[in-house]
Amino acid sequence: MSHQEPEAKIFACSQSVHLAEQIAKNYGVPLGKVTFSKFSDGEFQPSFEESIRGLRVFIVCSTFPSADNLMELLLMIDAAKRASARHITPVIPYFGYARQDRKDKPRVPIGAKLIAKLLETAGATRIMTMDLHADQIQGFFEKPVDHLFASTIFLPYVQSLNLENLTIASPDMGGSKRAYAYSKFLTSDVVVCYKQRKAANVIETMELIGDVRGRNVILVDDMIDTGGTLAKAADLMIERGALSVRAICTHAILSGEAYEKIENSQLSELIVTDSIPLKKESAKIKVVSCAPLFAEVMHMVQHNNSISGKFLM
Repeated sequence: MSHQEPEAKIFACSQSVHLAEQIAKNYGVPLGKVTFSKFSDGEFQPSFEESIRGLRVFIVCSTFPSADNLMELLLMIDAAKRASARHITPVIPYFGYARQDRKDKPRVPIGAKLIAKLLETAGATRIMTMDLHADQIQGFFEKPVDHLFASTIFLPYVQSLNLENLTIASPDMGGSKRAYAYSKFLTSDVVVCYKQRKAANVIETMELIGDVRGRNVILVDDMIDTGGTLAKAADLMIERGALSVRAICTHAILSGEAYEKIENSQLSELIVTDSIPLKKESAKIKVVSCAPLFAEVMHMVQHNNSISGKFLM
């Protein structure tokens, strides 16, 4: 008797529907039907509107604020478990709370560890995500984690620009490993920004390690929140003689006055993925979809194929 893999279905939380539709389209299946009942006090309850018994269920949900997104995902995982799904894989393009990966001062939580435990307790049997803020977050899980790199979609775009005198830059010391990985693939120079913060999202000083005079610079980071770091880095590099400065950021959080900072900065372009939906459009922001990458890897997981070929760094 031949072994047959369980059928796969793809569902979405309410704030990730558009991305899930694109993933399902690339995968080749219709997006599954789920409804959310809401009570007058704001409480909600998800319901799968089709049978998922014995199936592999992919639930697409980026867990950016508010916390309702995370709660939706947890409730959907629990519902899938109680509906007898065979495999439950949360597909989390943006893993919220990943910046809380350690205790950086006394009496604070390790939020990323807590989220990992919540997902597993709810019933997740596998996790799929992209460009975690810290790679070691994978170690918080006891279940398999497919940690994808957005470099597989960014690098072809960078190559299509055909930039001469290319230099890859990291906006801080923590991202230097990512910058070096890009530079190795593109055989380019690397520079690093050294910054000191006065408080969260508030930069006190920034210095540049390396020479950017006469270079076309691409800043590489995993996320952009308020935009202050990238705007300041771009201004500093143009001041130091760079010909142009672009930025690649996987997750476009873009909170507060981020859009205004990007528009008023020396950045010529900001390239992001659609892991988080943009709040508004901007002439400087280009979106490169991560849907084909997730769809392909989900297909590989479904058929127990190796995904190692999808990692360029």
